[in-house]
Amino acid sequence: MDFYTMKIAGLERNLPICQVNEHLDIAGFVIFGDAELTVACAQELLKKCPEFDYIVSPEAKAIPLAHEMSRQSGKRYFVLRKGAKLYMKEPVSVHVRSITTDKVQTLYIDSLEGEQLRGKRVLILDDVISTGESLKASEELVKKFDGNIVAEAAILAEGDAAEREDIIFLEKLPLFFK
Repeated sequence: MDFYTMKIAGLERNLPICQVNEHLDIAGFVIFGDAELTVACAQELLKKCPEFDYIVSPEAKAIPLAHEMSRQSGKRYFVLRKGAKLYMKEPVSVHVRSITTDKVQTLYIDSLEGEQLRGKRVLILDDVISTGESLKASEELVKKFDGNIVAEAAILAEGDAAEREDIIFLEKLPLFFK
């Protein structure tokens, strides 16, 4: 297996090269299980982010990061779920398609959680920003509750996303075209 080696928040990691299709490979970045990297990335992102009241993150790979940033900042986080859950009495949803998923997905937040965002400063957080589709869906859900999005952040910005000036990220992640 081929790897792409990079330094993230001062730590070196080998990311496996994964085929998306016959023309494109990506370096797979999964923070699950890497507590050292999660803590370091949370610390570095918090230095770059403006003041916020809440963190909102799409399920699932960014959950450890959202948890750690919440722990370090003392601010609560909400997970935009990929399915409506029994505890959700009035779920609100939007659709999303990302580069790593082969079909349209739906993100949900319970209206009781969403109401807590009303008029508050919200940081939208993800592990990797690539096409920006997960961000758009997250923005749409936050806006349904009149939350004030103060920033959108991720550990890595992939491909063209690395040229965006409206997002906060730690490192650029290249795409590998064949």
